[in-house]
Amino acid sequence: MTELRSILDEAARQGLISSEAGGRLLPFLTERGVSVVETQKAVAAEEQVWSDTETPRFVRGFHDVLITIGVIVALVGLWGLAPLYAVPVAIIVLSEILVRRQRLALPAVSLTIALFCWTFLLMSRVFTPWTSEIGADLTQFVAGFPILLGVYYARYRVPLSLALTIMSTLALVLTLLLRLGQWLSGNPAFFVDHLGVLAAVAFVCALGLFATALYFDLGDRLRRTTRSDIAFWLHLGAAPALLYSAVSLLSFGEAGRIFDLANMSARTPVVVATVAALMLIGLVIDRRAFVTSGLLSLGVAIFSVVRKGNATVDTYIFTTLIVVGAIVLIIGTGWMPLRRLVLRALPPAIANRLPPG
Repeated sequence: MTELRSILDEAARQGLISSEAGGRLLPFLTERGVSVVETQKAVAAEEQVWSDTETPRFVRGFHDVLITIGVIVALVGLWGLAPLYAVPVAIIVLSEILVRRQRLALPAVSLTIALFCWTFLLMSRVFTPWTSEIGADLTQFVAGFPILLGVYYARYRVPLSLALTIMSTLALVLTLLLRLGQWLSGNPAFFVDHLGVLAAVAFVCALGLFATALYFDLGDRLRRTTRSDIAFWLHLGAAPALLYSAVSLLSFGEAGRIFDLANMSARTPVVVATVAALMLIGLVIDRRAFVTSGLLSLGVAIFSVVRKGNATVDTYIFTTLIVVGAIVLIIGTGWMPLRRLVLRALPPAIANRLPPG
């Protein structure tokens, strides 16, 4: 009965039924013998199915793919011909039809991304954040994202829009912290002169994003509700944020540009160690996003190491591809056995709160 109530509550949260209808349906279904899980064996089988996959619910069939292609093509054409203010009107109209009425998941993702891109273009035209100083324009530029994306989520309940709202809010907090540091120091170029402090502040905000992703993730360990989808998008943002800020912090005040090939060789051990740590975290929480997010940086690190030798360009490019591809295959094919080993090494109090292995 508890499982049935949670499913009806989730349906009410998504707007499929009203909360009053859910309350009336519960005794109606219970009296007629409707149940969700009847035996412990069914529970164990269900846990196995959910733990063995990481499938965000935004692709439900080729119908969604076809509609999404039409949305993208139409918006690109409108973007090229119509004024800037006409694009959000089209996004809202399409969202009312495809998201609010038909509840198509993949078109909802594409429309959310379109709104994000439009917000970026609008804020870039209104403000001038691309300067060396961290000033009011940068804060106002970032502030537009949580406002518009938050309103979009309140109306259409798209998991990606909430994830982007949270990420942009943390980005806004980061700019406010940086401006506070400039004001306290009395030096507008304080963080340019103290790159280690800048990396530390960015790392704290990245940890905040990761903690928020875990909050949604651990609240739905069997990954049945939209909380899991929100966590999926948050992890996609948290993993590269942790990687970039951690490498910058461990570079002891250097610029910390991960993809700067000229200075990559000295930073290669830091990148490899950080990517390995993210892979371990991904295994623990059963999120492959942490593995995939670090592969590009790992490839650049391996590329820089091989480049220092006497090999030709073709040799070290293909060597990098082979090494990264082998790592992907090893981790991908052995994900569940590796994860079981990791879970057995954890205390039961922690392992029981994670997705089952």
